[in-house]
Amino acid sequence: MIETVSTVVLILLSVSLLICFIRTIIGPTMSDRVVALDTFGINLIGFIGIIMILQETVAYAEIILVIGIIAFVGTIALSKFLERGVVFDRDRH
Repeated sequence: MIETVSTVVLILLSVSLLICFIRTIIGPTMSDRVVALDTFGINLIGFIGIIMILQETVAYAEIILVIGIIAFVGTIALSKFLERGVVFDRDRH
């Protein structure tokens, strides 16, 4: 039963990843693209998590952590760039 449910979830996550990828490419605004990239990262984490359940291993746990950190930092950096035009503020006295 768990294999059947996991297979259905993997198919749904694959469709979701495809939709997020399409939104990233043809998003009408940069904000849509940033949100689509963040959602792509979250879906990828879930996809790898389901694969870990199916394989009954924790070998990919570090990969999930790295993807989560990169997705978070990337989203923050792109959002800050869209808001202010720069990623790193240089304070001049």
